[in-house]
Amino acid sequence: MSVIMTMRVQGDPAKFEATAKEHADTLRQILELAKSHDLIAHRFYGSDGEFMAIDEWPAPENFQAFFGEAQEQIGPLMQSAGVTSPPDVTFWHKLETGDDVGWNASA
Repeated sequence: MSVIMTMRVQGDPAKFEATAKEHADTLRQILELAKSHDLIAHRFYGSDGEFMAIDEWPAPENFQAFFGEAQEQIGPLMQSAGVTSPPDVTFWHKLETGDDVGWNASA
């Protein structure tokens, strides 16, 4: 079963969006590298003073292999986006509670 990965960092979400537009080619390269490591889904979300990536991966090892390989591209991008903290990465496993809604749930 796949895992959800969250990676939170401190920084200005608006500055990150501007940096993403400015470096769209770099983001595409990072995304292609992630896909080569079997990335299933990916989104960024922002809040007050922080933003996070939410990904779905087949296993934590897929993300770890990707992230290690992509550091040369990710590091400078995050630096130019003004990230002020190291990434806080957490892997989440789905719990079977019988109350699923959406995402093709049968309920």
